[in-house]
Amino acid sequence: MAATTFKWSGKNRQGMIQSGEMEAARQEDVVAHLRSQGIMVMTVKEQKKGAAIKIPGLGGGGSASDKDIVIFTRQFATMIEAGLPLVQCLEILSQQTENKALAKCIAQVRQDVESGSTYAEALKKHPKMFNQLYCNMIAAGEAGGILDTILKRLSAYIEKAMKLKKQVKSAMVYPSIIVTVAVLVVSILMVFVIPMFAQMFIDFGGTLPWPTQVVIGISKFMRSNILLIIAAVVAIVFAIKAYYKTEGGRKVIDKIALEMPVIGVLVRKASVAKFTRTLGTLIQSGVPILDALDIVAKTAGNKIVEDAIFQTRASISEGKTLAEPLQKSKVFPPMVTQMIAVGESTGALDAMLGKIADFYDDEVDSAVANLTAMLEPMLMVFLGIVVGFVVIAMYLPIFQMGMMIG
Repeated sequence: MAATTFKWSGKNRQGMIQSGEMEAARQEDVVAHLRSQGIMVMTVKEQKKGAAIKIPGLGGGGSASDKDIVIFTRQFATMIEAGLPLVQCLEILSQQTENKALAKCIAQVRQDVESGSTYAEALKKHPKMFNQLYCNMIAAGEAGGILDTILKRLSAYIEKAMKLKKQVKSAMVYPSIIVTVAVLVVSILMVFVIPMFAQMFIDFGGTLPWPTQVVIGISKFMRSNILLIIAAVVAIVFAIKAYYKTEGGRKVIDKIALEMPVIGVLVRKASVAKFTRTLGTLIQSGVPILDALDIVAKTAGNKIVEDAIFQTRASISEGKTLAEPLQKSKVFPPMVTQMIAVGESTGALDAMLGKIADFYDDEVDSAVANLTAMLEPMLMVFLGIVVGFVVIAMYLPIFQMGMMIG
């Protein structure tokens, strides 16, 4: 194949932009040569055509669901275990993956691996698709020569994390639906039904019972200020979201979530299950404890738990054990810290963390069942009292009219 002149541009190790020309048979040869010199290639342009070619793998957006990532990871593990070359596995998966964004990402990863990058380095270029935990475990698997084992652990971890997330969501969906229905029913009664009764009572004359006066007063206020009420509700929701995005706001709201009488128990158990499962998986895969804690803290999902983990990490870097700072944080139950202490003393911390995670997965199941069993009658009673009060308030004047006529 005849050599072609290519114009290229890229960044060196110091971050400075460099450019130049090079003769090569293919674009891939230019990219491989420049990367061997420590240059991160941005564009390569064949001089005779003048068309700039964007090197894949430097960006990459889109997103994939946890389910898509699990399927990809499990299929990849099976292929690697069967002895297929890494690049061939990626090529097959890029063609058969249904999620287009993930398929494009896998194709870019394959090209980066072909150009000399490690699999973990190629994945790190797509943080929206593969998070820090995923990339660090892959790096540990490549370094230890156990990539297929790590991929299996990753897929199992993601599946269990999905199950935990689904359990927590299911616990919140039912009460949210009941409360929403209650608000809609009462709002319809107040805005559309009550005014018809009110006009009838006004035409009849006489003094109305106090429950009826209260309901009619609320109805008039809602009809007169319906747009203002809707705007206020929307403003409150946006204000809470904006407040949660601040450091102090997130800390306050997450603390309230942990300390709520019923919901707080579920949130705490779910946080413990996620912490122990993630940390145990990372340690078992060979990720250093300080790096593992940094990853676990950033994926905790609760600011109070995150701060406790970061404080634990700082203590460990000073030579302390894992259990001691966790116990002082008061975030984790005594049983958890005691089991972690036993795991540290016996040298089986990863196994102990796995046992704690399994236990708390079952605890989350029980907490969801108990929460649903407890909230269902409470919400039904609440809905019955509210709707019942409105109905009784409307029928009291009718009873009075019947008594007067009688």
